[in-house]
Amino acid sequence: MNDLISGGTPDYLSLLRLQGRGFVVLGAGQGIGEQATHALAQAGARLLCVDRDEELARQIADAVGGVPCVADVTSRAEMQRVFDTARQHFGRVHGMVDIIGVAGIKALSAVDDAGWEQQFDIVLRHAFLAIQIGGEMMAADGGGSMAFVGSMSGNRAVPNQSAYATSKAALHHLVRCAGVEYAGRGVRVNAVAPGYVRTPRLNERLDEDAWNAIGKVIPIGRPATPAEIAGPLLFLASDLSAHITGEVIAVDGGAGSVAAFPDVKFAASKTPTP
Repeated sequence: MNDLISGGTPDYLSLLRLQGRGFVVLGAGQGIGEQATHALAQAGARLLCVDRDEELARQIADAVGGVPCVADVTSRAEMQRVFDTARQHFGRVHGMVDIIGVAGIKALSAVDDAGWEQQFDIVLRHAFLAIQIGGEMMAADGGGSMAFVGSMSGNRAVPNQSAYATSKAALHHLVRCAGVEYAGRGVRVNAVAPGYVRTPRLNERLDEDAWNAIGKVIPIGRPATPAEIAGPLLFLASDLSAHITGEVIAVDGGAGSVAAFPDVKFAASKTPTP
């Protein structure tokens, strides 16, 4: 880190390593969370593996030598317990990676009050609690990094995802605001915004025809794997991203850069006859 600040040539690989640092992973049990947990562990982090499902929390903790933790992190008391547990085990919390978020897929006209509130609890409220509780703890202990999983639907209108997309858009802005607010206290706050990812949950809902159709509108030609989202999360957790905060990085195979217009053929322009 000193070489980064002084302008010398750093050991770049060492900046990726998280040797001995304590990290909390929210939603560690499967999909992107499982792969992010493995990525952090391979970089040397000590991990508190948080999931609502006790069996999933135990399995991933066993796989990476971490500590399992079962919690409903939409509760302030539960989120406080998560970070207190991490500090007790690791002495200090250096960072957090948060994958939690479930998409309610239905037309906006079909979303009732309870569904709207549940969507915002799952996506936004827990992130607010994580930043307020975990961010304050990290700031008091010397700084750290927080990386969230947003969504391409928080940047673009996606059919039948209005409630989910709005909650993700709010998460993106919370990340920007928190990144600026905590920057002077040594805590970086960032997010990645994936497009479609072949997670276990989506694999249950989409068949191969649907995946093939999705791949056709992604410039790279296919949806992401969970590991391809875990890589950028590791980058944001590490000192390689030391000068990045308040950012939402698209990891969508280029889908967000494509205009949704048909590929039409234009007639050749004609040179006027004098």
